[in-house]
Amino acid sequence: MKVSVLLSAAGSGERIGRGPKAFLQVGGKTLLDWALEGFSWADELVVALPPGFQKEGLKTVLGGQTRQQSVYNLLQAATGEVVLVHDVARPFVVRAAVERLMEAVRAVGAATLAVPVPDTLVREEDQQYGEVISREHYRLVQTPQAFRRAILWQAHQQARAQGIEFTDDAQLVQWLGHPVALVEGDRRMFKVTYPEDLALAEGLAQVWSS
Repeated sequence: MKVSVLLSAAGSGERIGRGPKAFLQVGGKTLLDWALEGFSWADELVVALPPGFQKEGLKTVLGGQTRQQSVYNLLQAATGEVVLVHDVARPFVVRAAVERLMEAVRAVGAATLAVPVPDTLVREEDQQYGEVISREHYRLVQTPQAFRRAILWQAHQQARAQGIEFTDDAQLVQWLGHPVALVEGDRRMFKVTYPEDLALAEGLAQVWSS
């Protein structure tokens, strides 16, 4: 099956405050370049970029005002039977984790990487330490997330028709009524969200091998 990797790279990076996140550099390369290298094996790469930003030699689409709109634009341009949706804010792609994901999507039709919650989990109550929540059944969701394109396209079409927005595509497909497999992820595929995350990414870049 032809595999298309859809890279959502249109985020403004407001929390970090240094321009579009895709073009931040760690280890001498942009976050986008790291992600492109990590998925160089794919049949097709499609990238959603913010207005005014381009990268030569890539198949690109204009990013939307929300992540969901960007992925919809990416899906319109994708030609693969299976699509992997990935945030370039996760620059380090672990091939073994992606291979586990591919096995699951072939079997189930929809799957996402996820890792266990490592810390004590509590409910905040008026800025106080509240109820302790068992971590056993909770997971932190990662990308890439993988889908048969037809399933994800149907989910996006229905969500657009009803004006519903989701924070990731696995939620959207689950809302459609299709099961989504949880696949063992990798903590090295963390999301660069805050300024201090850049220091962690810089350190990992120095020793990285995927």
